[in-house]
Amino acid sequence: MSGAAKPARAQLAMASVDQRLVRRDAQLIQLFAPPFDTSALQPGYIKGYAPGVRENGGQYTHGAIWAVMAFAQLGETERAWELFSLLNPIQHATNLPDVNRYKIEPYVVAADVYGVAPHTGRGGWSWYTGSAGWMYRLIVETLLGLRLEVDKLRLNPCLPRAWESFKIHYRHRDTFYHITVQRAGGEGAKPVHVTVDGQAQPAATIQLVNDRREHAVAVLVH
Repeated sequence: MSGAAKPARAQLAMASVDQRLVRRDAQLIQLFAPPFDTSALQPGYIKGYAPGVRENGGQYTHGAIWAVMAFAQLGETERAWELFSLLNPIQHATNLPDVNRYKIEPYVVAADVYGVAPHTGRGGWSWYTGSAGWMYRLIVETLLGLRLEVDKLRLNPCLPRAWESFKIHYRHRDTFYHITVQRAGGEGAKPVHVTVDGQAQPAATIQLVNDRREHAVAVLVH
């Protein structure tokens, strides 16, 4: 397969995910559909769950987060932020009907969200640290674009159209880096210029030093 064909295949695959598995009305992203319940196929232990629960056709949050990461890596910034909003647990408790449907804590990440009536939209297995860890990486590394590379920070944010800027306060041992990311216009949201204390930095990276000082970092993206 040629290099040009791979992104096209990935775009097509993720378009199918959006069409077949993203359920905006129910605020969930299913692992697959339909669930295994009437089929003679034996996919393994997942068929032991009721239809629409956990891996058997519900939202398995690990996989849903990976889907959002994939959209972001394909340059689908607005869609990635939209789908992150679906996964954000607080969005499942914005009114009383949503609270009664979701039924679990809206301030922690759930392992799964049920996908079949009469329990569609109900959260399951809350305080799930595995999905919480991946959610943290989605927010910090994929969407805000902050990655630690041994002793350097690299910034490659996916800035949504509605945002003009954001700030990150990053602690490296006893040293603080106050990072302001500002839109410079244009498309793509790629870092175009990074300064630390007014000094330009090569390759859009920040060299981390533990000098017990506070440093001002400015990042322009387009």
